[in-house]
Amino acid sequence: MTNHRTDWISEEIAALKEAGLFNVIRTIDSPMDARVKIDGRYLLNFCANNYLGLANHPRLRQAAQEAINEYGIGPGAVRSIAGTMSLHIELERRLAEFKRAAACITFQSGFTANLATIPALVGRGDVIFSDELNHASIIDGSRLSRATIVRYAHNDPQDLRRQIEATTEYGRRLIVTDGVFSMDGDIARLDKICDIANEYDIMLMVDDAHGEGVLGEGGRGIVDHFGLHGRVDIEVGTMSKAFGVVGGLVAGRQEIIDWLRQRGRPFLFSSAMTVPDVAACLEAVNVLQESTELVDKLWSNARLFKEGMQSFGFDTGHTETPIVPVMLGDAKLAQAFSRKLFDNGVFAMAISYPTVPQGKARIRVMNSAAHTPVDLEEALEVFRTVGKELAVI
Repeated sequence: MTNHRTDWISEEIAALKEAGLFNVIRTIDSPMDARVKIDGRYLLNFCANNYLGLANHPRLRQAAQEAINEYGIGPGAVRSIAGTMSLHIELERRLAEFKRAAACITFQSGFTANLATIPALVGRGDVIFSDELNHASIIDGSRLSRATIVRYAHNDPQDLRRQIEATTEYGRRLIVTDGVFSMDGDIARLDKICDIANEYDIMLMVDDAHGEGVLGEGGRGIVDHFGLHGRVDIEVGTMSKAFGVVGGLVAGRQEIIDWLRQRGRPFLFSSAMTVPDVAACLEAVNVLQESTELVDKLWSNARLFKEGMQSFGFDTGHTETPIVPVMLGDAKLAQAFSRKLFDNGVFAMAISYPTVPQGKARIRVMNSAAHTPVDLEEALEVFRTVGKELAVI
């Protein structure tokens, strides 16, 4: 029986395929590491967020297994009823200490952390000043709040100031920015943005999903990177990237964290992080606090890869971090480039609209401390070969 009510979906999918925008999702059949098994063969992995190689770290695996033996698997409830376990409290205490913040609260993911935080701080009649390239979770959290959203030019403090001065007659005000912009790898000018927030007495929130474990002393993030402790009101982060596990966090002033425990909807209406996830995150904090070795190796690998790509003539945009965009422009070209990389043993996905603007398609390369010098040399040679074959370089 034909269901004409959903014909439009088939038409939209066909249009995506025609435009080269249909996303073919690969399935991984191995632990997340420098090399992963896909379709029966191992490929170099350059598109995961596993910055420090912790996703398959033996200490995190052991911590998760031991916690299961002691506490079981799941909390069985939302945090505000019966789902808060001693492990959750310990993780929040340790994260606040690590972030050098007054307090911390954890969520199921970085996405839900933003969905919890923004609507709890502003609502109808208030205003949000948001960088035009902010992550989808910030956009969705802002829309859910029903506050007026004013976008300012990407990473442009002066345009932020202009937008603030042109926007009047609102109640509470909030500035929100990514810390590291995940598609381009550039870093928010948080020091300048912080000065503006203080000048106009506006709440300031930074989503540091791609700065956790990457920027700052031992991976403490963008607030530490700029030495802004105590000046940024809300620091959102994730444990799904450099920490190698899953989960979200919000660190900041005690009163804000207390308020999120009362009004953060994902905290109130969705089950807590699972036992093995919390235990593995705790061990990730231990690893980061003991040594900067993994963070240092990540940056060393990123420099080697970026310098190699630039020497071949690739356009790597304006990245300042281990995220290296290989700018290609055309979505179909990006898809073809990704397929040829895959055929030659490198897993690096094409990124195109709507994740990035039309005409800005790219291969986003995610470097990791798990990569060896041999891995990097092999990947660079494959990129060079494919780049020449497709007349990119």
